[in-house]
Amino acid sequence: MQKKLTITIDEDVYAGLYRVVGRRKISKFIESLVRPHVDDVGQERSIVDMLAMPDGSDFEFEPPRLEGELYRKSELS
Repeated sequence: MQKKLTITIDEDVYAGLYRVVGRRKISKFIESLVRPHVDDVGQERSIVDMLAMPDGSDFEFEPPRLEGELYRKSELS
C-alpha cells in the first residue's frame, strides 16, 4: 500500500529533479534513495553494512603515490 507524503523543497532542487529524473518519476526516485535507510528499522546494522557501497564499482579511484619515509624511528632515550 502506498501513502501520500507532502514535502517542501527549494524551487531549484525541484527543477533539477524534474529535469534529471523526469515527470511522474520523482516519487520513485526519492523512495529509492530513502529505502536503504529505513528497510531494516529496528534491526542492528554493523559499521560494515553502513559503509557498504553496492554501486562502488561505478567510479574510478587512483590514490596518490606516497613519497618519502613511511615511518620514523623513535628515540627512546
